[in-house]
Amino acid sequence: MSEMDFRTAICQALDEELEHDDSVIFFGEDVAVAGGVFATTGGLSDKHGTDRVFDTPISELALAGAAYGSAIGGLRPVIEIMFGDFLPLTMDSLVNQASKYWYLSNQQASVPLVVRSAIGGGGRFGAIHSQVPISWFQGVPGLKIVCPSTPADAKGLLKAAIRDDNPVLFLEHKRLYALSGEVDGEVGTIGEAAVVREGADVTLVSAMRTLHECLAAAETLAGEGVDCEVIDLRTARPIDSATILRSVEKTNRLVVVEEGPRTGGWAAEVLATVAEEGLGDLDAILRLTTPDHPIPYSPPLEDAFIPDADAIAQAVRAL
Repeated sequence: MSEMDFRTAICQALDEELEHDDSVIFFGEDVAVAGGVFATTGGLSDKHGTDRVFDTPISELALAGAAYGSAIGGLRPVIEIMFGDFLPLTMDSLVNQASKYWYLSNQQASVPLVVRSAIGGGGRFGAIHSQVPISWFQGVPGLKIVCPSTPADAKGLLKAAIRDDNPVLFLEHKRLYALSGEVDGEVGTIGEAAVVREGADVTLVSAMRTLHECLAAAETLAGEGVDCEVIDLRTARPIDSATILRSVEKTNRLVVVEEGPRTGGWAAEVLATVAEEGLGDLDAILRLTTPDHPIPYSPPLEDAFIPDADAIAQAVRAL
């Protein structure tokens, strides 16, 4: 085990997978010489060479097409889309090509590609550099969506994503890059949620930055005699429904916290799954999301826009 921050964990995962498998390549805008706009990829080009780690022109459409083409040609590409807000430019290659190829080829050919992208609010980047794009891709069969909350999962799940034979959208919340934690270096498992705090009174489900707000709220509520169980989703597609249902069977109360629009988000999918299973008292199920409008640039308005520990604690009290 070693202590490192989130961005170092990302860099180590890329470094180790480039070392592990000669078919892995990595490319994107400013990822080689500059080491990434969020300083996540420094030194990789010098170590592994410009044939395997290289900068590209500013064209997300070209990046996604090159990734798809190289994947079906026998490589395992990892690309970086600088901000998740630019992912719509990759839609055709990801949604109509990469995610469907295994099915259309009668299960004869896979598309092992990873799209890394920085997402999320709280950094004063404004409405078109702060979005969480999970809901745009949530309904795409064949595409996996990974959303780590800790340095350990950043490294372990990125390694798992690169080794996966399916296309994976790997989302990194930009407000977590400086977060430090213990990292064991083990390859993670895509599709498994984690119970990061056990409790008996209410289940809190979240991911990425708001997971840490849930933990802070749980600490506050513990002082009021409310025992929260906190689940880190880790993967938004597929969602680990079994872990969530086991927790709700125990607590009979559920609060789902998503940094993302209320309409069409993964929080609604979690609530629907619980409702279909007939678990819990429906009066004790609640989702807390961002409002259905663009993310404000104003610091006070942006802070109020994103669910924080105080808002989560108040939602739990409301149950």
